[in-house]
Amino acid sequence: MSDNKEKNGKKKMAMAVMSGDMDKLFGAFIIATSAAASNMDVTMFFTFWGLRAIKKNARTGKSFMGKMMGIMEGGDINKASPSKYSFGGMGRWMFKKMMGAKKVASLPELRQMALDLGVKFYGCQMSMDVMEIPRESMIDEVEDCVGGGFFVEKALEADVQFFI
Repeated sequence: MSDNKEKNGKKKMAMAVMSGDMDKLFGAFIIATSAAASNMDVTMFFTFWGLRAIKKNARTGKSFMGKMMGIMEGGDINKASPSKYSFGGMGRWMFKKMMGAKKVASLPELRQMALDLGVKFYGCQMSMDVMEIPRESMIDEVEDCVGGGFFVEKALEADVQFFI
């Protein structure tokens, strides 16, 4: 048995999600749900722009700069745009239409599937502090808001690590 297996025999995956781009979030959630469905213990650590994936649709920021950041990066997972072909929101609309036609799950559906499969979500407290995003602006299913050291420990224990 691998040294990295939990007492319950599951292998572990740790994933840092820094991007809030639609296509990268799709990749992150597809990998996470695939691993969880394969009986792996999965931890996702969302930092900087990746926080969009676990945010509620709420305005954030207290200072002038924080409020500006909240406006520029406002919205939740539904506002994620593709890393290419954004076209001021048209790309997001086009991809959603094309994916719907192919019966591909939406980002909110993939996120819920990950939660249903037991994937653990953690927000990066430092990124949240810098971007003035309070804990109350995160979805309720976020396990905790933690520091980078917490994720490093999870990554050290993991059989597989990803950075997206």
